[in-house]
Amino acid sequence: MTPPDGRRRPLPRLLRFLRTYPRRSPLTLCFVLLLAVGHFWLQDFLSPERADDLRAYVSTNLDNLPDHPVRAMIGSALLYDGTLTDVTDPGFGGTLITLGLGVCGCLAWVERRWGSLRALGVFLGGHVLATLLTAVVILFALHRDWYPEDVRAASDYGISYGAQTVLAVAVLAVPRWARLPWAAFVVAWPLSGDSEWPGPLPDFTTVGHLLAAALGFALAAATARARARTARTAEAAEAAEAAEAAEAR
Repeated sequence: MTPPDGRRRPLPRLLRFLRTYPRRSPLTLCFVLLLAVGHFWLQDFLSPERADDLRAYVSTNLDNLPDHPVRAMIGSALLYDGTLTDVTDPGFGGTLITLGLGVCGCLAWVERRWGSLRALGVFLGGHVLATLLTAVVILFALHRDWYPEDVRAASDYGISYGAQTVLAVAVLAVPRWARLPWAAFVVAWPLSGDSEWPGPLPDFTTVGHLLAAALGFALAAATARARARTARTAEAAEAAEAAEAAEAR
């Protein structure tokens, strides 16, 4: 059977996605606006000293997590670490992936598919769990002298772990033939930076992105298995009803 034009052609689907964006992805839209306001407030309204102090306070590093974990986690998720306007900056590619593709695209898709509360849970779950798992990896690496001691106070804030999680979950949104390339892209882009490995492990932010991707892929796999079980149960029920109807005749 030939699928309808809207399903066969990506452009009509994209236009429909954008047209219904505010109505079907209100949480994502509000989050993006909040990130933009916070970014420009930090860049243009606070003094450089106060901005640096705020970044240091919300960084989810080993110095802050034992002292004020909740405020660090929440503050980190509300401040975007990167450039939104300077397209010549090397970090602008990260903006396109994390904020553009991750939050604006994939988080919006998750919200449409699973609802606002579950989308929030996926994003925050990835943000928090990846941060905590990364902290464990840092502690282990420090014990093995793989990371320098100053990593305890390193700057580490932003939306990228949550965005990486929803990027991985969105493997369910692409056609089956594209799922492996999509998964390869999600894993590869954090490894494409020019930072040197301080030891057997990459830098801790790369580790965090890979852990966030693993969480997203695990959730996607669990969701796919649950759908398959539901489909098999429905088929078995339909077959049983058909058999009963045949016997009744």
